[in-house]
Amino acid sequence: MPVGTPPLLIRWDLAQPIDAPERYQVFNPWLALTFQAAQLGLEAQSVIALRLMRLAGGGAPSLTEAGLMVTDKMAALAEAQFAAAATVLAGNSHNVATKVLQVFKKRVRANQRRLSPKAG
Repeated sequence: MPVGTPPLLIRWDLAQPIDAPERYQVFNPWLALTFQAAQLGLEAQSVIALRLMRLAGGGAPSLTEAGLMVTDKMAALAEAQFAAAATVLAGNSHNVATKVLQVFKKRVRANQRRLSPKAG
């Protein structure tokens, strides 16, 4: 690719230029970020539903979950702020939003695994 030519194809999961066509391609890094945020929103909705079921059950698990909701949100925010600051200090300020989304995605998926009914 000649110097100064913007890449046309971007991998949505890495927001990096690619040479060969792949499954997920977009024409704009902002569109990739939008897809990632939408996916995170859908996953967060499932966690909210699982948490509501846990809270509706009452008892000790409900109280524990209520406390975990608050502490987990504070810890996720602190981790996201640290990731954003580390990304900026590393000179990659254009990747801050992607890094913050990765932090929240990791937290949402961990909560989804923890709250999902265990098979077997």
